[in-house]
Amino acid sequence: MFISNLSLTTFRSYKNLELELNPGISIFIGRNGEGKTNIIESVLYLSYLSSHRVSSDQPLVQLGSPSAYVRAKTQLPDREVLLELEINSEKANRARINQNPVRSQKEIFGIVQAIYFSPEDLDLVRGDPSERRKFIDQLLILRSPRMAGVISDYERAVRQRNSLLKSRAGTESLVAWDEQVANFGGEIIAARLQALSEFEPIFQEIYRDISSEKPAFITYKSSIEEPTQNPSENSTKILERMKVTRASEIERGLTLTGPHRDDLLLNLGDHLVKGYASHGESWSIALSLKLATYQLLEKDGLKPILILDDVFSELDEERRVHLIKLAKSAQQTFITVAVENDLPKELSGDRFLVKSGQVSKISKSTEVK
Repeated sequence: MFISNLSLTTFRSYKNLELELNPGISIFIGRNGEGKTNIIESVLYLSYLSSHRVSSDQPLVQLGSPSAYVRAKTQLPDREVLLELEINSEKANRARINQNPVRSQKEIFGIVQAIYFSPEDLDLVRGDPSERRKFIDQLLILRSPRMAGVISDYERAVRQRNSLLKSRAGTESLVAWDEQVANFGGEIIAARLQALSEFEPIFQEIYRDISSEKPAFITYKSSIEEPTQNPSENSTKILERMKVTRASEIERGLTLTGPHRDDLLLNLGDHLVKGYASHGESWSIALSLKLATYQLLEKDGLKPILILDDVFSELDEERRVHLIKLAKSAQQTFITVAVENDLPKELSGDRFLVKSGQVSKISKSTEVK
C-alpha cells in the first residue's frame, strides 16, 4: 500500500497542505519545530486513530479552529480508497470512506497501515509497561484490524468497572462488568501470546544479526497464572483471580487483573534489558523490535508504510545499515531529518523542504543548506 495524496486542513501547524506522494522514499528535511513531524503524526493518526505524541485530540486542531481534517488517497493492492477524518476538539470525530460516512471506527482500521521508528522508541526498552503493551496491541491491530474493536471494548469495560469499584458498588453490580472484562481480556491475552509465538523467533534472529554477543528474548508477564492462547481459559482465570483480589480492588478502586496489567519482559542473556542494557544494546533491542514487526507483517502478506522520524542521527553505522535495507525494500517510506547531512548517502528519493509550516518539493539540482 502507499499514500498518493495527503491533505491537511487546520491540522497542527498546517492551515492547508496538499502533498502529492509517490511510492518509494519521501524525505522531509527541516529543523525541529518546523512541522515535519506533524506530517508523520497525521499518517499515524490515519493508521491508529490516535496521536503518538499526545493523549487527546485537542492539540491536533489548530488554535481558533473547531476542527482539523486529514485526507489520504490510499492505493491498496486491489483498489483506491479515499479516507477522510474530521477531528473535533469539542464533539465526536467523524470519518468518510470514498465520501460515504463511516458508522464505526472498525471500518477505518487497516486502510492505512504504518510502522513508526523514532528516538522515542527507547521508551519501549526503558519505559513503563504501558509502552510495551501499546507496542504489542498495535501489532495486533495491524495484523487483524478487528482487534481494535476488542481492545476498545475492553478498555471501556475496565473504565466502567473501575467507576463501580470506586463507588464501592456491590458484587451484583459488578458481575456484568466482571464478565466483560474477563471475556475481552481473555481474548486479548490469547492474541498477544499467539502474536509473540510468531514474532519472537524473528526478533531473536534480527537481534543476533545486529548484536551477536548475548541472546535476546521476550517473556510475557501476566496478572493471571499460566496464560494460554485459549481465550476462554484466560477468561476463566481472570474471573477466578478477581474473586481473590476483590477486597483490594474495592479498597483501591482499580481493576487489578487483566491485560492492562501485563508486560512484555525484554531479556538480554540472564538479565532484564531495562536497568541492565547499555545505551547501544538498548538501541539494538528497540531496532530489532521494529524490524521484526515489519518482517512479521510482510510474512502476513502486508506492506505497511515505513516511517523513520529523525532516527538516523541517533544510530551508529552498523545499526543504520539495517534500517537502510528496510527503507529501500518498503513500498513507501517516509523519512524525516533535521539537516540533509543526517541522511545516509545510500538513500535517495523525493525530497521536501519543511520550513515554518510550509512544504516545498526540492528539485534534484537544489542544495539544501
